[in-house]
Amino acid sequence: MNKEIVVTEVALRDGSHAISHSFTVDQVTQVVGALDNANVPFIEVSHGDGLGGSSIQYGFSKTDEMKLIEAAVSSTKNSAISVLLLPGIGTVKELKEAHQLGAKMVRVATHVTEADVSKQHISLGKELGMETVGFLMMSHMVPPEKLLEQARLMESYGADTVYVVDSAGALLPHEVRTRIKLLKENLTVNVGFHAHNNLSLAMANTLAAIEEGATRIDGSVRCLGAGAGNTQTEVLVSVLERMNIQTGIDVYKMMDLAEELVAPILPEPQEITKGSLVLGYAGVYSSFLLHAYRAAEKYHLDPRDILLELGNRKVVGGQEDMIIDVASELAGYKIS
Repeated sequence: MNKEIVVTEVALRDGSHAISHSFTVDQVTQVVGALDNANVPFIEVSHGDGLGGSSIQYGFSKTDEMKLIEAAVSSTKNSAISVLLLPGIGTVKELKEAHQLGAKMVRVATHVTEADVSKQHISLGKELGMETVGFLMMSHMVPPEKLLEQARLMESYGADTVYVVDSAGALLPHEVRTRIKLLKENLTVNVGFHAHNNLSLAMANTLAAIEEGATRIDGSVRCLGAGAGNTQTEVLVSVLERMNIQTGIDVYKMMDLAEELVAPILPEPQEITKGSLVLGYAGVYSSFLLHAYRAAEKYHLDPRDILLELGNRKVVGGQEDMIIDVASELAGYKIS
């Protein structure tokens, strides 16, 4: 498979969930500098829930994300800094500010059935001269034909790439193949894939996506991401080299920075715990995990029961306030 794959490193955005949005300027400066030196083409930096995510609902950032973006831009020579934006959380104002600080790519993320709300921000990204990406989250929740319908909307708004996003880590390899194949056959823009490892399938799903034609792939160094993390970047690059698939990324440098710079940031090694496993099993947004644990402690519940009920109710990103509501209801049932 003589292909070229463009990798976006997401640990400094998706990994924000795993450490309660506590990245510092020094951490971002060191990690971005090392990623740039390893020749990673795109590095995403923002609050875990995207621009403007620092709030009581999603969790406050220890450091203003604009300071982190500025630090990231100043630490690069070759890599481009990317930001994530969820319409309704991030606004035009924040996107313009991130662009002024030097961000080169914006990934506009919506629930898989709500691509129509991305038009304003994708269009603005194009006007600003940024590379624009449509990011269809929770892609496991709809049939492939519905996913294609929504992807076509993002393409029509000017997206350079449209991503299948397995936010819950719930997709199985054959389901990834079907979705990527359908988009590749019907879109003219790049197709990308973003995995989570809640069912231990991030690597398998990513390879399935690549085999079906996805050329834009996300990874998180040291598996630093929400839930059980994402496809582990240094492992992904190593596997792709074994397959004669080029990324342009230096494998040794990725191994070194994962061990020396990113591992110390993690409060504990990223692994598939019972909590992250149930995220994939229930098909629940990966960033819900810490919120569910906190609610479970408050109401003396098993967090798995909360997550399974959220899955039953098909709760999606942006509905974090439902976690407390569900926990309160379950606690009431338990008492009665």
